[in-house]
Amino acid sequence: MTPAIELDQLTVQLGGRPILKGLTAGLGSRTLGLLGPNGAGKTTLLHTLLGFFPVSSGTARVFGHDIRTGTAAIRRVVGYMPENDSFIAEMSAVRFVRLMAELSGLPPAQALERAHEALFWVGLGEERYRPLGSYSLGMKQQAKLAQAIVHGPKLLILDEPTNGLDPPHRVRMIELIRDIRERGDMVLILSSHLLRDVEESCEEVLVLKDGAIAAQCDLAAERRAQQRLVEVEVGGEREAFVEAVARLGGECAAGMRQRIKVLLPEGLGVAELFRVAAERGVQLRRVEVKRTSLEEIFLAAMGEIDGRL
Repeated sequence: MTPAIELDQLTVQLGGRPILKGLTAGLGSRTLGLLGPNGAGKTTLLHTLLGFFPVSSGTARVFGHDIRTGTAAIRRVVGYMPENDSFIAEMSAVRFVRLMAELSGLPPAQALERAHEALFWVGLGEERYRPLGSYSLGMKQQAKLAQAIVHGPKLLILDEPTNGLDPPHRVRMIELIRDIRERGDMVLILSSHLLRDVEESCEEVLVLKDGAIAAQCDLAAERRAQQRLVEVEVGGEREAFVEAVARLGGECAAGMRQRIKVLLPEGLGVAELFRVAAERGVQLRRVEVKRTSLEEIFLAAMGEIDGRL
């Protein structure tokens, strides 16, 4: 199946300085988390996909549309929630969301109906006639989400959707994002500096560093693999235990103080480690299923920790 977004040696220069440097990737998951430190190129990548920045070389495709020639077609199927506010303060939320729906191609009557539906869905049904300038930060973020989904896009781009939100509003925003993911009718890109938001919401992660791809990770596959990575501490003949596990197809890496990291093959469970240890007369003093967090994946991509087994 063709990925929803394809990056093909995508290079962007702004002011003569390279910002994106030959990005190549196929982004096929329903929910993609875009991570990276400030200045890594996250927002530039999003703006390039939307046609705001010209491509210096290479290209990208969104649902098969080349971003160099198909900007209009791409924008018809994309909803965009920007990081910064872009409101007319005196306008009511329902008028604003209706306007954005009409700009996306909906006829006026349908645009108004969809505006009411979107605002009720994000939790602003009772506040939809208030001027946007009177909204709290959390309500403004909800209004931005409403205008991004009102026309029923195929691709939804969220740039820092929880930025500055207090805990209750953050939880509400993450719940809305998860609802969109579970509905399954949109591909979602979430750009955030908050690892927790991405870990809770996304199936795939793309990490940028200095305008290049530092890591691409399928979180679902990573979580399945983590169920097979075990760290044990043994008492007795460590080499005999390692040799026996290797015969069963396991991979071992010895650590300090009788500790061993074991990558179990498919079909081999933790119980087998206890059986092998008993047969070899080895004590298992500690057994811990390794859980690699998104923070560890991110730091490994940044070169700040060793991400190997």
